[in-house]
Amino acid sequence: MAAADLEKRIQTLEAQVQELTDRDAIQTLRFRYHEYVNEKQPDRIGELFTTDAEIDYAHLGATKGREKIIKFFQRGLSDLVPFVKQFIHNHVIHVQGNTGTGLSYLEATPVHKGESYLVAARFDDEYVKENGRWYFKKVKLTPYFMVPLKEGWAQEDLVF
Repeated sequence: MAAADLEKRIQTLEAQVQELTDRDAIQTLRFRYHEYVNEKQPDRIGELFTTDAEIDYAHLGATKGREKIIKFFQRGLSDLVPFVKQFIHNHVIHVQGNTGTGLSYLEATPVHKGESYLVAARFDDEYVKENGRWYFKKVKLTPYFMVPLKEGWAQEDLVF
């Protein structure tokens, strides 16, 4: 095998390892988000976002900037929603250098105003790598339904 062929194979392998490493870091980023929500640690959520990150959570609100995002979750995970557990599925990640995009599907079981709800939604994310670490740059939540557990999701108004 020629030295040039070996060098090319090594470069290909290095690029593949880097992509796998980046994808794993992004997946861990998404997992940490749900861990902090599920364990009611809103102050830690800020460490997952860039300083100028944006969130758009449909009817729940939108904001920009790490400090405002922290306040958004402090308010949301307080008495407003005294209990919530979130579970994600099918986390799809696309990486291009130091940026990436992803989507995942959400099932959640919050309590709101003393009532249990079922939630199904989709997260669409933009990621950026800064100083060797991956962060959320933008997160958009698209609700499919948010309904009281006792009613289910067969009626027309599916978002409270």
